[in-house]
Amino acid sequence: MEDAAGLMERVRARDADAFELLYDRYHRLVYGVALRMLADPLAAEDVTQAVFLKLWSAPALFREGNFGAWIARVARNRAFDVLRSRSSQGEPQLGDELSAADALEDTALARIDAERVREALAQLPPDQREAIELGFFGGATHEQIARQTGLPLGTVKTRIRTGLRRLRGTLESVVTV
Repeated sequence: MEDAAGLMERVRARDADAFELLYDRYHRLVYGVALRMLADPLAAEDVTQAVFLKLWSAPALFREGNFGAWIARVARNRAFDVLRSRSSQGEPQLGDELSAADALEDTALARIDAERVREALAQLPPDQREAIELGFFGGATHEQIARQTGLPLGTVKTRIRTGLRRLRGTLESVVTV
């Protein structure tokens, strides 16, 4: 199985098959991040679409490293954009709606992935879990986490980085593709 970095090289060369493989592997992660932050299946689907459109139109944005963490961060940032839009306009701006059956199926798949992530998070030491939850699910920046917890910024970054590595290892050992 080709890794995400190899697939991204192919996407940069405009290989639609590589893009589809990346979508198949990561759309549930993107959707799950967006759903957790927005609590709105339709808005989460819009974010998912926007993230993958950005991936296709600007593949050079991913340079190297952990693709899953990178795309989760892109999803998180896009969800923040939606939240900011909601607060400034009083309501979300949604595109075309999904059919009820599609939304239900995507929500069910996201819940399965979310359960895996919750189980993996539960296995982390509490200090790493807290930092990751505040950052990825609570929407706090590293600086905000440091202020909130009273920890040095470097400690917060280390806990998140170490926790994400452990989380990735746990999730990869669970996934059998």
